[in-house]
Amino acid sequence: MMSIDLLNVKYHDRMVGRLSLTPDNKMCAFEYDKAWLSDGFSISPLELPLRPGLFLAKPSPFFGNFGIFEDSLPDGYGRYLLHKLLQKEGIDDLKLSALDRLSIVGSSGMGALTFEPETSIKQGTDVSDFDLLQEKALEVLKEKQDDDAGLLLYNSGNSGGTRPKAIFTDDEGHWLVKFRHIYDSQDMGQQEYHYNEVARQCGINVPDFKLINGRYFASRRFDIDAEGNRIHTATAGGLLCISLSNPVLDYSNLLALTGYLTQNAMDVEEMFRRMVFNYLTDNKDDHCKNFSFMVTRSGNSWKWQLAPAYDLTLCTEGYNGEHATSVNGTGHPSINDFIAIGTKIKVKEQRCREIIDEVSHNCDDLTRYTIKM
Repeated sequence: MMSIDLLNVKYHDRMVGRLSLTPDNKMCAFEYDKAWLSDGFSISPLELPLRPGLFLAKPSPFFGNFGIFEDSLPDGYGRYLLHKLLQKEGIDDLKLSALDRLSIVGSSGMGALTFEPETSIKQGTDVSDFDLLQEKALEVLKEKQDDDAGLLLYNSGNSGGTRPKAIFTDDEGHWLVKFRHIYDSQDMGQQEYHYNEVARQCGINVPDFKLINGRYFASRRFDIDAEGNRIHTATAGGLLCISLSNPVLDYSNLLALTGYLTQNAMDVEEMFRRMVFNYLTDNKDDHCKNFSFMVTRSGNSWKWQLAPAYDLTLCTEGYNGEHATSVNGTGHPSINDFIAIGTKIKVKEQRCREIIDEVSHNCDDLTRYTIKM
């Protein structure tokens, strides 16, 4: 595999900018294309504002990579599969730079950003037999075999997260389907399906979802529109440059980020609603990559908005038994903590109480946490 020293970053075949390595090969450098500066948008407003000049990534937390490009890389399950595949090819993936990894993603990642030149290493074809994919995923995760790592990576679409996944398209649209990990219960898919039913009853915006074969949870991809066009998306972790391995996020940060990006009070209230839901239903997997934002175009202007909610399900483990994201600095918030961070972002106290009551009323059968008065 050839080492990559320059990548073209593109959006819908338009040049966004160029990504390279510093002379010591330790950090990434990025510069927007001149044409993109005239009518494009910032792909990461905090880290890469839309302006001319060279941007240098920080040494941490992404080892010299920018957060927005880290979003494009597979993690968890996908990274494990890539390691297995490269190992079979005699390639030490620990020696790959961020540019090498992004080149492997090429045009097959989630969201709308693509990277050229593309390094093709994926081996596989589209598989619609989900029972077969589940079986092969468990075999590879249990290290019974790694011959199918390439097939599984190809079908995963470089999606993130720790659980096995696959992307597919049918007559109803584009979907992401989840499979069990070796530590998951047999009813994991049904459980997530019910959580999404209840979340929708609570007024939370979730993508369309369905159960396949009665057990595999599938969610409509929100990074692809009805016409099949890719949508630029970014996680809170990518935008704020926060790593999964360091759970320092507070919902006050998420509310502030939502207000800053979207300038939309309804999106801020939606984030507040998700916070309450996650705590009441014991979804402790509320980490920085499980909240996303996306860019849409309206006329001649670009607009950031809160992406639909995802990864809503029971997770009692979290990070050492605690939520990945705290509320007002605590993992055991009272109603005053919820209200404090809501009013800080200019959600009126009465509205905070109304949202808490609405969510509490509609998720009775999932409630596992009691908000102290």
